[in-house]
Amino acid sequence: MIEFLPLLMFAVICLVLMLGYPVAFSLAGTAMLFAGIGISIGHFDASFLSSLSGRLFGTITNVTLLAVPLFVLMGVLLEKSRLAEDLLSNMAALFGRRRGGLGFSVILVGMLLAASTGIVGATVVTMGLMSLPTMLKRGYSPSLATGTICATGTLGQIIPPSIALVLLGDTLSSAYQQAQLDLGVFSPKTLSVGDLFIGALVPGLLLVVLYLLYMGFVAMTRPESAPAATDLDPPPLMQLLKGLVPPIALILTVLGSILVGAATPTEAAGVGALGAALMAAAKGELNIVRLGEVARETLKVTCMVFMILIGAAVFSLVFRGFGGDDLIQHFFAQLPGGVMTATLIVMLVIFLLGFILDFIEITFVVVPIVGPILLAMGVDPIWLGIMIALNLQTSFLTPPFGFALFYLRGVAPPSVTTSDIYRGVAPYIALQLLMLTLLAIWPSLATWLPSIIRGQ
Repeated sequence: MIEFLPLLMFAVICLVLMLGYPVAFSLAGTAMLFAGIGISIGHFDASFLSSLSGRLFGTITNVTLLAVPLFVLMGVLLEKSRLAEDLLSNMAALFGRRRGGLGFSVILVGMLLAASTGIVGATVVTMGLMSLPTMLKRGYSPSLATGTICATGTLGQIIPPSIALVLLGDTLSSAYQQAQLDLGVFSPKTLSVGDLFIGALVPGLLLVVLYLLYMGFVAMTRPESAPAATDLDPPPLMQLLKGLVPPIALILTVLGSILVGAATPTEAAGVGALGAALMAAAKGELNIVRLGEVARETLKVTCMVFMILIGAAVFSLVFRGFGGDDLIQHFFAQLPGGVMTATLIVMLVIFLLGFILDFIEITFVVVPIVGPILLAMGVDPIWLGIMIALNLQTSFLTPPFGFALFYLRGVAPPSVTTSDIYRGVAPYIALQLLMLTLLAIWPSLATWLPSIIRGQ
């Protein structure tokens, strides 16, 4: 029974989080409670906790994680200064007179907004407030409108620059080093957040193309569900360029500097935050009140991320102290089918946990446990990171517990029923599962571009 203490600890933390207790303190508190139990029964070495201070100091001083508040700042600036709203209105006016045009606009703007914010909740709520009333007013079916908004909102998981990819990249980098240490191999090859950004480009853009093809299919086969907005006139060219060029140029600059190796993700995040501030100032939206709102929102998200990270560091240390990693490694080694079966089980567990845990908790709790084991079995770290991101993106859409569904339900009008949202996301879930399957069959979709650019 004692050897199953780490699994019991994992089950308890899932239960505590489902009860609604604060994530960061639940992680650390549960871990320390089990550590105390383990010490009292002589099954946990208290000296194992001596490395905790060094681990926490290394986490807080991690330069890579500095990209988190900077990318959050960039996204909040674009949202609060109404640059995203202008982008949507101009795109809608450009495509709206065509059948499915508003849907195309929402997908494209959602992609850009997801790239700028990187937070699923922020993107879904923003798109829900801006575009859902417009789509319903123009005659779009509630299921198609809500499904499209939820699906595009979750693109923040996979479209770089993404907060999820920053956190995944840092966690998988540590897991990669741990796997090399466990194998006794010291390779100069490393994994960076930039590698994940590059690897996510092709799958992310392919997913957007699948969304657009589905919207076009609906517009052709069910025109009453995606009618043309005949009351929208194409905007003047200068107005269109003024609304579209600055945010697109900002995102391309941030991504381009990473792709060509001119900047690290952290440096590129700084450039993005500065560019968003200059754009907000040029629009006349960067007053002292707005700056205070942006600063508070950025501080709130950043503190949440780092507190969860600290709690997860305590949890993973105690889990390893109980020999939990050895227990899981032994379990995976006994599975028929080897690495393929192990990867499939991990993906299934992450998918199910995505119903009850946010991506931040899964990244900091689950990935450090299973990541070193899968990487030691020969799984490509870039492919694994993109698979996890796509997997979480799918779980956030899946009824009845998908987070994106709750976010949109909170801002949708009473005329939109929960069943409308569930029906609307079903086709997009199928498209995401198709993309996940394609990536599983052809891992080069994620690994080809990084190998070309990085020369690996």
